[in-house]
Amino acid sequence: MLAVETEQASLAGALGRRGITRRQLVKFCSLMLTTLALPDKYLAATVAAVSKAKKQVLVWMQFQDCAGCSESMLRSSHPEIADIVLDLFSWEYHELIMAGSGAAANAVLDRVVTQEKGNYIAVVEGGIPTADGGVYCTIGGRSALDIAKTVCGNAAATIAVGACAADGGFMRAHPNPTGAVGLEEAVPGIRLINMNGCAHNPVNTAAVLVHYLTFRDLPAVDQHNRPLFAYGRVIHDQCERRAHYDAGRFVTEWGDEGHRKGYCLYKMGCKGPAATFNCPTAQWNDHTSWPIRAGHGCIACASPRFWDHMSPFYDRLPSVPGFGVEVTAGELGLGLVGAVVAGVTVHGLITMIRPAPPYPETKV
Repeated sequence: MLAVETEQASLAGALGRRGITRRQLVKFCSLMLTTLALPDKYLAATVAAVSKAKKQVLVWMQFQDCAGCSESMLRSSHPEIADIVLDLFSWEYHELIMAGSGAAANAVLDRVVTQEKGNYIAVVEGGIPTADGGVYCTIGGRSALDIAKTVCGNAAATIAVGACAADGGFMRAHPNPTGAVGLEEAVPGIRLINMNGCAHNPVNTAAVLVHYLTFRDLPAVDQHNRPLFAYGRVIHDQCERRAHYDAGRFVTEWGDEGHRKGYCLYKMGCKGPAATFNCPTAQWNDHTSWPIRAGHGCIACASPRFWDHMSPFYDRLPSVPGFGVEVTAGELGLGLVGAVVAGVTVHGLITMIRPAPPYPETKV
């Protein structure tokens, strides 16, 4: 009987019942290591940790949101991220997909907070209103602020998925009538990692969960509590259209010849030079594309307070005095740039970005 219960509680048993083979599991773990920017030497340890792990309890809260982050997670399929992550944890509460409702659903959440105190993972989607006591978002008669304090305050770790949970997102944009804020401001002092983006990329969130299971710790973060593996590099530096920027080839009107040829979208308002994210490498829809490849400029949706700080989205970012995209391709030589902007990287909008810190050694 004990063996059966152990099998039911383990990830290996759950994957077996789903028909997911060990080969598929290894492929999944390999993708997670690639996303985390960790070397292959951790593959065996990751596979072992994930395979033998007891299914950890997870609750997913939704507050002021559009459900886009939930949809992003549930619709992922390469390689079977939704299947594996859903089986990787004992997913006890998620309003969008759970069968229970009303008092029954509330009872599940109360049980987790009480019986699994300090052991479960909390995922929060959506902003948290604070004006007028938080009355602008209530669930079962309780404000989102009250629920977040209770659930996240008793969790082993909390993941804020999407721009709204990370910093208030669209709801916080001016004039912010509900007083919406991100989780970090609503419930200060908790063990938190922010997965900015509108919506979050499920590959990155899955990688954070796998990192926690493997190392029993959250990955290294930047000054905004975002994981460095996903937010440590400027989008402009990774962009497939970067060569066109350096050569002075730009789209100047939607549908023009430059647009059809895949030229740089800087003049159309692309915020890639001022944003950090791994969109160019992680991509979307089973690693098939991302906004810039599809022909639309980056709106810096993974940047803090991007609704206010990066809009209007189609206005061009200011150029650096003495060195901007108005120069010709011939003037973009290293000699001229070195004379004009001595000691900095050959890069547009140099004064607007900071070099990404190196990814630290992972403690095992």
